[in-house]
Amino acid sequence: MENHTAKHFVLQLGSLASLYLSLSFLLVLLFGLINILYPDAADTIWEIENANGMVRVGFAMTIVFFPTYLILTRIVNKTRRKEPDGKYLGLTKWLIYLSLLVGGAVLLGDLVSVIIKYLEGEVTERFLMKAFSVLVVVGAAFNYYMLDARGHWLKKEKKSIEYGIVTSIAVVILLVTGILSIDSPTKFREYRLDQTQISDLQNIQWQIQDYLAINNELPTDLETIATIKLPTAPEDRQPYEYHLTENGFELCAEFAGESRPEDMMYARTVMPVGQTGYIINPDNWEHPEGEYCFERVVQLETKEGE
Repeated sequence: MENHTAKHFVLQLGSLASLYLSLSFLLVLLFGLINILYPDAADTIWEIENANGMVRVGFAMTIVFFPTYLILTRIVNKTRRKEPDGKYLGLTKWLIYLSLLVGGAVLLGDLVSVIIKYLEGEVTERFLMKAFSVLVVVGAAFNYYMLDARGHWLKKEKKSIEYGIVTSIAVVILLVTGILSIDSPTKFREYRLDQTQISDLQNIQWQIQDYLAINNELPTDLETIATIKLPTAPEDRQPYEYHLTENGFELCAEFAGESRPEDMMYARTVMPVGQTGYIINPDNWEHPEGEYCFERVVQLETKEGE
């Protein structure tokens, strides 16, 4: 019989590698999902945004690597059943025991990380859910390969298939739950465009503030301050508008959705009263869906004797 040891080694190694990639990113998805479902008032803006990013990355990686793992494992197990006493079985056991060592290290490392987060003040519900997730996810894989090292699944092919089906159903449920907990790709794109528009309007506002500080008056239009190219609205959005008002000015734009509580609020720059013109309320960027104008009140320079 032709020797396929190298081929078998690569298949087994690929199966185990895809397994641990699947486990790692499944935990990333779970941790992100837990952070979303159990919000903490102490979360920073970065942590809130990062939780959604964790779900996206975890979903993308798991949906690629988990099916890969199932396919490779199916091929490996079929080959092992054909050659139960060959060199391949001994080689496989070495790799399995090595993977158990790695799995144990991952389990302990993740638990340490979860405990550290708890000691740093993470809410109890999150701590318990994350610890439980680590034990279930890594524990299920650890248990499977402990039995595999003893040849359990070689003798009970039906049980092996059932184990795979139950695991697959659980993973699919988690993937669906994860993707439903975050914005759809279209909605997320629109949200990012809204954030881009806020950044553009802040840029324009800084240009207006500079003009105001130098001239002690507001520009009549945006072309007056266009020493550099000013930002323009994204495609399919209404152009930015600038209007003078009785007490200052307003900047207008069209938004796909209302602002969120976790949206970044920039620190206010305080200008010295009585020395230069400045914008009194520069930092309120909350907005509803649709066209909206941010009203700004301006304080002009106080002249001596006035």
